[in-house]
Amino acid sequence: MLTTRILLLASALVLLIPAAAHTEEPAAKPAGDKTDKPALTGVLALLPEDSVTKHVLTLGAQKLAYTATAGTLALRDDKGERSASVFYTAYTLQGTDAKTRPVSFFFNGGPGAGSAFLHLGAAGPAVLQFPEQETDGVNAKLIDNAETWLPFTDMVFIDAVGTGWSRPAKLEEAVKEFWGVKQDATACAKAVALWLAKNGRTGSPKYLVGESYGGVRSIKTARDLQNDQGLMVNGIVMISPLIEWPFLEGTDDNPVADALHLPSFVAAALESRHGFDAKQVDDAYRYALGEYLSTIVGPPLEGDAAKAFYTKLAGLTGLPEDIVARHRGRFDPSARDIRSPGGTLHSVYDFTITAPDPFPEGGGPWLDPLLHGYAHAYGGAMTGYAAEQLGFKTDLTYELLSNDVNNKWEKHNDGSGGIDDLRQLLALNPSLHVLVAHGWFDVLTPFGVSKFLIDHLPVGRDRVALKVYQGGHMLYLRQGSRAALKADVAALFAPPGK
Repeated sequence: MLTTRILLLASALVLLIPAAAHTEEPAAKPAGDKTDKPALTGVLALLPEDSVTKHVLTLGAQKLAYTATAGTLALRDDKGERSASVFYTAYTLQGTDAKTRPVSFFFNGGPGAGSAFLHLGAAGPAVLQFPEQETDGVNAKLIDNAETWLPFTDMVFIDAVGTGWSRPAKLEEAVKEFWGVKQDATACAKAVALWLAKNGRTGSPKYLVGESYGGVRSIKTARDLQNDQGLMVNGIVMISPLIEWPFLEGTDDNPVADALHLPSFVAAALESRHGFDAKQVDDAYRYALGEYLSTIVGPPLEGDAAKAFYTKLAGLTGLPEDIVARHRGRFDPSARDIRSPGGTLHSVYDFTITAPDPFPEGGGPWLDPLLHGYAHAYGGAMTGYAAEQLGFKTDLTYELLSNDVNNKWEKHNDGSGGIDDLRQLLALNPSLHVLVAHGWFDVLTPFGVSKFLIDHLPVGRDRVALKVYQGGHMLYLRQGSRAALKADVAALFAPPGK
């Protein structure tokens, strides 16, 4: 169905950042790991020392004094030599008890996407605000994030090796050492353990947050933290997650995947008609796994039966009946005619977002109105924010999305996904709680897949919550959904009994 290149979020474009959205105190003297800095050569030598700054974020009557650290963690090979520098941004609230204060580690997906999306889109102290009701990256501005998670958790945003400003020491060894499901989880777990040890936080409540491919990444990282680092996490938050590849990669031989995508197409059609109704979407989910699934796995329909089936699906999804019939009622979001019926290009990340198709006659590059449009702005925003607000300046380009990482990724060297690992984590860690968040209109990683997987968990199902919000893959682009997500995450983090 979907190739990896359409799974991933965009590469960076330069964005002019306005004046600081925060009240910033004078920067502290840079601090960091200097033990082997003089010996660094090549691309790693372009990464500066850690920068530590202090800020005050005012949210109404509440003032949050916090410390920001933008820096790198050194990953080392079996010989003790640095194999990579992992860039991170940490926010710690001042005047709190480290023993009880939760700390959350954020990973984006791709697998080649940097953490700027969750950082400046969802949970960080600053958020990239797009013009209301517009998909306009040019006029986006950084503002204070009223929905920041800082009131209830410290936060560490980590760029996986090859993304953001995280770089391998030897590019030719990157696939072997970092660019695959198994090796990536090992590296991410090590980075988390290093930060915890360096900052004296191994006893703090620990959470992992992953978006898109970050769903698999967070599950695998939790597993390796437990197995290899002796660190157990309290919870996992997955936002629009990929959990199992077979439900997202090609539906021609997986009719269940077709069925699980259908409700998101229905939700988008209802929204586009200004008649969204969650109950109707739930009805579509039950129809998809019932009559719809039994029909598409049976012999191809003919005559009046085929006409009736395709007419019903066209009515549910808003897609032209001839296109529905051409695909025999199966909806592959990567198909050009499904994404661009009548010359209107729909985003697979949010099927309600459209743009004129620049190649209505067919051909041309694969384009997505969100992916290749305003989402690009996060890369430039991160570059300006890090330099101007966090004091982290480098000549390296911030890799918002690395096609090199994506194209070379070994995605089947550690099982078909993360559901088996999640089963084990839930069984072996009775304190683990999980929140899975989706946007109704995301046909890339649809909520139906996660609902199906969660419903079939044999143990711990009562500790896994599924929440679905207005929006698409990047559901936090809508301020209301960003606020609702914050409230649901805060409830997950709340100590028992509160």
